[in-house]
Amino acid sequence: QVQLVESGGGLVQAGGSLRLSCVASESIFRFSTMGWYRQAPGKQRELVALSISSGSTTYAESVKGRFTISRDNAKNTVYLQMNSLKPEDTGVYYCNGRLRVGVSMNEYWGQGTQVTVSS
Repeated sequence: QVQLVESGGGLVQAGGSLRLSCVASESIFRFSTMGWYRQAPGKQRELVALSISSGSTTYAESVKGRFTISRDNAKNTVYLQMNSLKPEDTGVYYCNGRLRVGVSMNEYWGQGTQVTVSS
């Protein structure tokens, strides 16, 4: 069973920075995509940043220029560097990985890590 374990969340003032980490139990080379999603209270889960195996990345408009997703393949870890944080960035951040197994695309989620940005 593939496991994704996030860490790095916490409480930070507006304008501050945090770095989230997601460690996978499998080599992240195998994943078609790895990404970060977030869910604010009362809202749907939304994509924040996506890293595709080809090397390309994509970001939500609201975080462009502030957040950076990166991979450390040797450590099977995906990071989300978050700078210039705003109160509206508050939420539970989830790591996501999509892994092709045969003709199926399996999706895996971490348990989530809370990020709270105070004004």
